Amino acid sequence: MLYMTLIYSDQEQWAALSDDERHGMYAQYRALSQDAQEAGVMAGGNELGPTRDATTVRVRGDETLVTDGPYAEVKEALGGYFLFECDSMDAALDWAARIPAAEHGAVEVRPVYVDPAEVQL
Repeated sequence: MLYMTLIYSDQEQWAALSDDERHGMYAQYRALSQDAQEAGVMAGGNELGPTRDATTVRVRGDETLVTDGPYAEVKEALGGYFLFECDSMDAALDWAARIPAAEHGAVEVRPVYVDPAEVQL
């Protein structure tokens, strides 16, 4: 089963890190990615750009509304994700706990529901 881990953290806290601290965090993320690949559970993942680079789209009736910025102003913003293929939610939670942001932000874990009709054999 696929599990999406959504990584939330405080962007101001990230921006306040020194270059050395940021490089150290990236090294932790690379190590986790390598461990997950070697364990055969890595199905994908990426860092997202900051919310200042976001654009939000809403459709109301016949009108498309485009707004610069994120959907909502929040302290902890979605900063990236990993997609893990695990046998259980417990296993996915174990991997999520290893994501560095779990120590200072939050990691939300959700099962990914796949339409069996869309799966190609």
